[in-house]
Formats: sequence, C-alpha cells, structure tokens
Amino acid sequence: MNLDYRKWIPIPAGLLVLGLAIGAGQSGDSGRVKAFVGARLLDGSGKPAIEKATLIVRDGKVEAVGPASSVRPPAGAQLISLGGKTVIPGLVNAHAHLSDVQGLRSGPQFYTEENVLRQLGLYARYGITTVWSLGGDGDPAVKLRDSQDTPSLTRARIYFAGPVIVGKTPDQARQMVAKAAAMKPDVVKIRVDDNLGSSQKMAPEVYRAVIEESHRRGFRVAVHIFYLDDAKSLLRAGADFIAHSVRDQDVDDEFLSLMKQRNICYCPTFTRELSTYVYDSVPAFFKDSFFLRGADREVMRQLQEPERMAAMRSSKSAQGYKAAMPVARRNLKKVADAGIRIAMGTDTGAAPGRFQGYFEHLELEMMAESGLTPQQVLRAATADAAACIERSDRLGTLEPGKWADFLVLDKNPLEDIRNTKSLRSVWIAGNELQR
Repeated sequence: MNLDYRKWIPIPAGLLVLGLAIGAGQSGDSGRVKAFVGARLLDGSGKPAIEKATLIVRDGKVEAVGPASSVRPPAGAQLISLGGKTVIPGLVNAHAHLSDVQGLRSGPQFYTEENVLRQLGLYARYGITTVWSLGGDGDPAVKLRDSQDTPSLTRARIYFAGPVIVGKTPDQARQMVAKAAAMKPDVVKIRVDDNLGSSQKMAPEVYRAVIEESHRRGFRVAVHIFYLDDAKSLLRAGADFIAHSVRDQDVDDEFLSLMKQRNICYCPTFTRELSTYVYDSVPAFFKDSFFLRGADREVMRQLQEPERMAAMRSSKSAQGYKAAMPVARRNLKKVADAGIRIAMGTDTGAAPGRFQGYFEHLELEMMAESGLTPQQVLRAATADAAACIERSDRLGTLEPGKWADFLVLDKNPLEDIRNTKSLRSVWIAGNELQR
C-alpha cells in the first residue's frame, strides 16, 4: 500500500484538543499559537527530560519550552494535551536520497516533483522530518528546498547535494563542480570506491581537484568511502563529511585524529549495507506492523521472489558487504568513544529495497546494538545530525526560534531506542500530519 503524501494534511487538533483559552484571551492568537502540555519532553540536546512539559509554538516555530511551573500557555492558544506521551525533535537523516526510484524501477522519467514529494511525504509519516539528499538531485529539489521555510509546511524538509561529481580528470571535475554550484546546493558529493573491486575508483588528483574547487566556491564536500586508506587520504585533502562507515578494517588512531582535527562528522549507514544482503531470505521486519504502515507491497512481493533471493544468496558482492558489517559496527563504537560526532544516515532512496522512513528507525536500533547508548543514538538523529548538515540554527532541538518539527511517542526512547517506533503523531512547523 502506498500512502499519498497529499492525504496528510494539517489539522487543528492534536491527540486531544481541549479547545479552550487560558485567561481572558486574545482570540486573534487562536490557530497561530499552540500549547502542547503534559508530555515528557526530550529537547534533543542531551539535557535531562522535562517532565510535564509545556511547549509553545507560534507561527510554526518554538516560542517557549520548559516545565509547566515556568512556562504558561498564552491567552487564546489552542491547548493540546499530551499527558503520558514523550516528545522528541523530528529525526534528521544526514544521508538520504530523493531520487528517480519508483518501486523497483528507476530512471530519469521518474525524477519529477510529484515523485520527490511522494518520498518526502513517506519520510515525514515515519517521523523523518528533514533529509539531506546526497546526490542525484535536480530542479524539483531546488524548488522544494527554497519554498519550505513556511509555517504551513506539511512534509519533510530537504537539503541536497545536486549531481554526484564523477569527472575523470581534474579539469572535468572542476567543470562539474561549477555546473553543480549553479544549483546552489547545500553540499557537494563524490564517490571514492571501487564497489568491492568491480569498478574503477576516482583518482586522488581528481578528488583533490573537486575538494579544492568546491571549497573555493564555498561548498563543503561529502564523500562516499569504503576503505580506511581512502578515508584518511580524503581527510588530508580536506573532505568535510564521511558519508559511510569505514568497512574494510578497524579505524586507527590516525583516522580518529584526522576526524577530530576539523570536527568532521561520521555517518554509519548500516542499513545501506543491510539492504545488499538481507533479501536472501524473507527479513523479519517484513512482519513488523510499523514497517507495514507505509511499505510498498509490490516491492515486498518482488523482493520475495525465489529466483531473486537465490541470486542474492550466491552474490559475491552481497556476501562481501555482509562480511563488512561487523567491521562497520566496531568502527562506529570506536568513533563514538573518541568523541567524534555521529550523524544518523541510511542511504535510503538510492535503490529499491532501502525503505525510506522505516530504515531510519532500523538504523537507530542497529546503532544501539553496536554499543551506543539510546541518548547517543537520539542525539545522532537530532541535534548532532542537524549540526553536521549545518542546520542547527533552525533544526535538531526543540529550542526557542527553531522550527517546531517534533514527534509524539507512546514510549520513552531513552529506555529503549526501539521506542521511536511507538510513533503516535508527527508535527512539522507545528502542523500535525494526518493520514
């Protein structure tokens, strides 16, 4: 079942709207100001939870937040009771794709504004309120990014990289950067990987030219890597964001030092790896009711075809990526223990079988299984992810002046990160999404 983003509309009520003003009232505030009361609130910063919190939202942004004893709803506000619930910031995916994939098909004919909106709607319904699309982006992404700073927003926010730079010579690479720069992207993306020996890797002189030209034009560079040696070489060349786990060997002190020198963020993308081999049989999550909320049933059916599963079981690359997963898990723990910022990311949207929305919650679970605490994982998907994409001035935490993008959960994710799947409602710019 595919749910249409257009069926999700803002409604004037939350879980329970008491529909009354507190105090003498200024009726002109009604509809513009909402007061969410009674929930446990985790603001995303890592500070202790605020019990029985009050969250005031005006014109799509947080106006005030704190315990009920110190923050009182303004006169005329809509009063929305969230007693017994937990509120967290909307989740930020620092490696996603809004792409030309439609079901199991892909191609430029599918990269349309309608399809990009469909994907943004799908992300939003699962509580992923911001996505950093790292490559393959076109004009619809530009239009949607440039129109999203509005109190009426009812879909996930998008920031993007534009086309992945793939020049074969330094001059070609510089020309591609210049062309991408015309889109005013939020970052530039390159791939430095040989796909387990099956393709040619971008040469060092080329990626150095990309980084130099991008920096000259004021853009940071996110890099797709697999190998530790490549990651270190790219960091020495000035790369600004490591968009995948190091997966060939354990990271060493030199790598950790290079990351810390410029406060570079590390994005593990475990579920990208998972998608390369998990469909050699029917995965357990195919029975998860949370997954089934928005899963494409036709994609599920095709992924369970016996011939397809048999091909994955015999695939050399699938087994190679499967063998790399334990290395990636160890490296995430080492990077986190070194005090390096982690940004949650999944690489969803780039290929069928990487289920947008659900895989982000699965990613959180896999990060916790790798040794991170629920608090560390939640920060990686909120405050730290927003900082890593350079949007912490407006996203990632529930603080005054930032957009009121948040989730209402039935259970506390600090007790078990899997509790993010107890998602009760999603609010973007203070607007509740309604199926």
